[in-house]
Amino acid sequence: MSDAAQPTAAEVRAAAEAVKTALDRHLAAVERRSGEDDPAVFEAFNQLAAAAEVYDELLYDRYDEVTPFEIPGSEELPPYAGPEEPNAISVLIRRDYAVAEPQRLLAQAQRVEAAEYEAAGGLTEDAASTVPGALGILFGEFEPDEIASRHKEFGLEEGDSTLWVTAADEAPEAGEWLDAPFDHIDSQSVVCRFDVSAVFDDDVSDEEDDLEFVEDEELEPLDTEK
Repeated sequence: MSDAAQPTAAEVRAAAEAVKTALDRHLAAVERRSGEDDPAVFEAFNQLAAAAEVYDELLYDRYDEVTPFEIPGSEELPPYAGPEEPNAISVLIRRDYAVAEPQRLLAQAQRVEAAEYEAAGGLTEDAASTVPGALGILFGEFEPDEIASRHKEFGLEEGDSTLWVTAADEAPEAGEWLDAPFDHIDSQSVVCRFDVSAVFDDDVSDEEDDLEFVEDEELEPLDTEK
C-alpha cells in the first residue's frame, strides 16, 4: 500500500477503541446470557469479530504489525495460478469425527466382523474389541460418504470438514504420492474449496429463527360465507 493510501494513526487508534468497546459488549452479553443459544451473545460475537478484523487490517497497513488473535472461519484462498486448461485434478477431503459412543462403535464393528467370518466359515482375531480395530473394520467395509451419512449409527459425532479441488497439468504417476498424500499442496492450484464447521452456524440459526417466527404466526381463517 502506498503512503498516501495508508490509514492514519488516529484511524488505527479509533479501531482499537472499537475493539475494546466490542469486548466489553461481548462480555456483558455473556454475563447476561439467557441460554446456550442466546442471540444477544451471537450478535456481540459477530460485532467483536468485525471490529477485530478492521483493527487487524489497519494495524498491518499502518505499522506492518499483526494481532495475536484470530476469529475462526474459512481462510481466503490466494489467487488461482494453476494451469488454464488442467488435464488432471485432485480431490482432497478431510472429515473430523468425535468418538461419542465407543460402545455403539464397537457393537457395529462386531456385527460386521461376525458376518464376514461366518461367511468365511471360520473365526479369526477379534479386531473389533478395540476402538482402533473397530474403526479399521467399519472404514474398510463402508464408503466414507456412507459413514458420513450414517455417522450417528456408528457412535460418531461430526466435526469440521473440508473438500479441496486442485488442478494440475498432468496426472501423477501411479504410487507417486502414496507415502505422503497430503504434503506439498500448492494453495494457488486450488480451484475451489467447500468447508463445513459449527463456526458458520450462527447465521444459519438466525435465519432459522426468522423462518420459525413466520411459520408459527397464526393466520386468520378466511370468511367464505357471503
